[in-house]
Amino acid sequence: MADLSLAGKRVLLIISGGIAAYKALELIRLLRKAGVGVRAVLTRGGAEFVTPLSVQALCEDRVYTDLFSLTDESEMGHIQLSRSADLVVVAPASADLLARMAAGLADDLATTLLLATDKPVMVAPAMNVRMWHHPATIANLATLQSRGIAIVGPEAGGMACGEFGPGRLAEPDTILAAIRQRLGHAGALSGRHAVITSGPTHEAIDPVRYIANRSSGKQGHAIAQALAQAGARVTLITGPVALPEPPGVTCIPVESAAAMHAAVIAALPADIAVFCAAVADWRVVAADRKLKKSGAPPQLTLVETPDILSDIAHRAADRPALVIGFAAETENLVANATAKRARKGCDWIIANHVGAGSDVMGGDANEVVLINQDGATPWPRASKAAIAERLVSNIIKEMT
Repeated sequence: MADLSLAGKRVLLIISGGIAAYKALELIRLLRKAGVGVRAVLTRGGAEFVTPLSVQALCEDRVYTDLFSLTDESEMGHIQLSRSADLVVVAPASADLLARMAAGLADDLATTLLLATDKPVMVAPAMNVRMWHHPATIANLATLQSRGIAIVGPEAGGMACGEFGPGRLAEPDTILAAIRQRLGHAGALSGRHAVITSGPTHEAIDPVRYIANRSSGKQGHAIAQALAQAGARVTLITGPVALPEPPGVTCIPVESAAAMHAAVIAALPADIAVFCAAVADWRVVAADRKLKKSGAPPQLTLVETPDILSDIAHRAADRPALVIGFAAETENLVANATAKRARKGCDWIIANHVGAGSDVMGGDANEVVLINQDGATPWPRASKAAIAERLVSNIIKEMT
């Protein structure tokens, strides 16, 4: 069934070399199912892993491989191709192709299209972990981001080469979610200001120790990026995380709950507030010097931290029109989250289970329940990017 937010849109998909090229076939299938027209360009390296015939069968359109096709080039076919789509997607994007894009080379059909296009470009990198961490790749990605090119992934995990780490191509549903964010929601929240909190807070015990929650910030950062791609002006207030700043977002790093609370207040007024951060509920009355072992554990005095969600939800003068909280629970998920919504005074709660056996905290996927005035609605397990996109879809329906 076609996705109404994507139906009739057109994507030019460039498939470069790498074992992950097989995932491009599933991406094409998902795009076609959503009603997106797909034209594909297969690089010489890409054709070593997937065949033009298989790509053509799924696209239901011819596959382009050669810059010097006389039939096409008599009509400047590479220019027409580069501008006929609503979005150009490179998946997988190899380290070599990213380097050539950053350098502005145009020595084959793919790079010529990318240099000639006036459409937005999105890349989904895939490569060996050492290649991903190489300073040249890091510099190339920074260059591409500075030019407005969106980057999806990569994800961490086992690789065909036997190594483990970041460099795996993002899953097709994650790439589809990013495409939907870029095409389906473009401008829908234009003129709106969204404030997002993300990551953990660190509450000092002494100058070298702290207490914190197990949050990676992946879900909050994905929501910030999805809102920005929907046209909102986004202020992301984040605790300490090992994540890049989402493009097009104003990022304010903080450490403690008190600092996060102050940053949220300073960011108001806002139309939308999403409190995804795992804020520590207590802080320690911190020592001004490092605590030493003395034969007995130190006595720590705990004090409650500011309740950011409740404070913003109960404001009178500058309360955002839509206040959304998160509830990470280990038991009685819906009951506890429903009670939290009533207690905090927010409009929606996104509840997820983080108990034994869950890989939500630190993982790349999530499974949530949306709780609002209409009751509790479970969402199927999906990538955090896909969860962010679905949340933004609901926000758009509420706000427009």
